[in-house]
Amino acid sequence: MSIKKNDRVKLRIDSCSANGSGVGRYEGMAIFVPATAPGDEITAHILKVKKTYAFAKVESVDKPSPDRIEPECPVYLRCGGCAFSHMDYAAEAKIKAEHVAECFRRIGGVEPEFEPIIAAESDKRYRNKAQYPVAKQDGELKIGFFSPHSHRVVHCPDCLLQPTEFADILGVFTDYIKQFNVPVYDETTHKGLLRHIYLRKGEKSGEIMACAVINGRSLPAEDKLVQMLTSRNQNIKSIIVNSNTKDTNVILGGECRTLWGSDCITDILCSLRFRISPLSFYQVNRTQAERLYNKAAEYASLTGNETVLDLYCGAGTIGLSMASKAKKLIGVEIVPEAIEDAKANARLNGIENAEFICGDAAAAAQILRSKGVRPDVIVLDPPRKGCSPDMLETAAAMQPERIVYVSCDPATLARDCGAFASLGYSAVKATPVDMFPRTGHVETVVLLSKGEIDSKKVRVDFSLENMDMSGFQKGATYPQIKEYVREHSGLKVSSLYISQVKRKCGLDVGQNYNLSKKENVKQPQCPPEKELAIREAFNCFGML
Repeated sequence: MSIKKNDRVKLRIDSCSANGSGVGRYEGMAIFVPATAPGDEITAHILKVKKTYAFAKVESVDKPSPDRIEPECPVYLRCGGCAFSHMDYAAEAKIKAEHVAECFRRIGGVEPEFEPIIAAESDKRYRNKAQYPVAKQDGELKIGFFSPHSHRVVHCPDCLLQPTEFADILGVFTDYIKQFNVPVYDETTHKGLLRHIYLRKGEKSGEIMACAVINGRSLPAEDKLVQMLTSRNQNIKSIIVNSNTKDTNVILGGECRTLWGSDCITDILCSLRFRISPLSFYQVNRTQAERLYNKAAEYASLTGNETVLDLYCGAGTIGLSMASKAKKLIGVEIVPEAIEDAKANARLNGIENAEFICGDAAAAAQILRSKGVRPDVIVLDPPRKGCSPDMLETAAAMQPERIVYVSCDPATLARDCGAFASLGYSAVKATPVDMFPRTGHVETVVLLSKGEIDSKKVRVDFSLENMDMSGFQKGATYPQIKEYVREHSGLKVSSLYISQVKRKCGLDVGQNYNLSKKENVKQPQCPPEKELAIREAFNCFGML
């Protein structure tokens, strides 16, 4: 018996994807069902059927999993930010740890010793930063978060991941917008003024920054906004306007103007004080960041005699947290504002053995190597796309005793650890750290050590020198993308679909690649679920 759209079928959910969707099987066919937990027995309403898989929604939970809980957020399903709100937190942490290990096995071909995941002490109110889009929809003011795969704002005046003060501040902005008729930005016409409300808080210091992101240079009645905010919350220490007049999905523009108070706020992390400006990178979960940095310091095994090279150092938080145990710290970051923050943070804490360089991480590392700088420990904390081949080769060529790699993307981390294995650095230990409870994200820290490759732990043998580097330099080959999509979503995608999504993303596909020579030929278009899977592969291989 085959299934078709709108059928109702009985399913047992056996597993869960990294993004929180349950997976069950019906007559051998994989069926993906959001908002389900392993162990659920459900009636599923089939929404879409393909040759080997289908998508469905929950019609009813006939026998709930022991891990199922009632979500507390009223907009949980519409917002989509919290993929695991229907599940006990212990089950979520277990799924994330298994996902990290699976990425290492399948993508990197390496199997370090996996230490237990460092789960969060609390899965609520842990975020110290929020960026709320503002919109007028159906004649009503909406402040909240974008619905998945859309730019429609789900109104969410009090997100359970954010500090309670943020809800009160949003209320002030709501009153201000209505009282002074502040025009709200419209993404379709690119008109209007207020685009986002951007809030930051120092968890330990209690200091709060309120920032309005606008399509212009100034707001109406700015003095009134300052008065309304400061009279409501005495912990507000900084009120800022950020100008972003570009037609872009990037939230913040490059120009900031302080309306009131300080240009930045401060917080305490690993017993150090850090300044946080609107454009500064600072981990959104301060408590878990401290535990992550402590694990990174444990892996670095510093005795006071080492030179530490902190690549992608941002505002210097990881490196500075290790500086007291190192002989010398050198930080490298390409963002000038972040380097200035790092230098200021070193001065703020009286750290005199730290030097910070503004530049591309790979290029700076090559320059340091040419000058004979030989770090004992290299710390890597790259963006989601991971490290470039040049970065991997240069880091290995500097011959540090240890490399400590921190990553927010298990897939690109596993890929890079596989590459490091061929360069003489084996992944010895790995610890997942749940920095983002209830979401589909997880951080991981890995210790890589120089020495002979352990044949029991490494199942791949390849050389960056001899291999086809086009997959890294241009992102990935079509077969690599197809394999990644198949392994991570169970979907099969064609080269045509990949080229279509490449064009949508502004990526080069070569002249007339996969285009028919006949005129006015109608080609099949990539389905939304396959486009999403392909885009996820692009992210993994650093193409976006």
